[in-house]
Amino acid sequence: MGNSSQAGSGTLYIISAPSGAGKSSLLRALLDVMDGELALSVSHTTRYPRPGEVDGRDYHFVDRGAFEGMVNRGEFLEYAQVFDNYYGTSRQTVAEQLATGVDVILEIDWQGARLVRELLPDAVSIFILPPSVAALQERLQDRGQDDDEVIARRMRDAVSEMSHYDEYDYLVINDVFQEALDEMVLIMRSGQLRLAPQRRCHAALLADLLASTG
Repeated sequence: MGNSSQAGSGTLYIISAPSGAGKSSLLRALLDVMDGELALSVSHTTRYPRPGEVDGRDYHFVDRGAFEGMVNRGEFLEYAQVFDNYYGTSRQTVAEQLATGVDVILEIDWQGARLVRELLPDAVSIFILPPSVAALQERLQDRGQDDDEVIARRMRDAVSEMSHYDEYDYLVINDVFQEALDEMVLIMRSGQLRLAPQRRCHAALLADLLASTG
């Protein structure tokens, strides 16, 4: 990132989307394409691990007391309560990931994005939208397992989330999956070609070129 406190580090990307926009599938594919160049930030949570989840890979699982202690010490970039559980983004965890030179993705909602941008204004933000209202509603129906009231609530939540799209740097419409994935890769590649990361990556070459007497 560009500020002096993060000199030599990767770039932090904030990615948000309403439920039903296909964000999770895009992120999985993006991480596969950019294997080793991009990492998903691992959040802290107070909920219990689900079958197959691994501490430190899927989440950092902590109890409520430990989480509240981190809140009181100001150790989170952002945190939120979802139903009976807390989720938060640790400053230290993100800093350690970025320090390896790998770009890091934060998958958070618009409220968390606002908080992170205030603390780390050099973060790059991307918002993912569905291609139409009909497509969004179809995805939110979740294979017909929920009643109309639940689906209507999901639609209201999605519209509320989507109303904040204009707070982001990039907008990706997830209509044709491969095209949306290609656009996400382009955003990441263009970020890698900016002056700061290029200067870090090619420091020796730049020194040789500028020392050349021709």
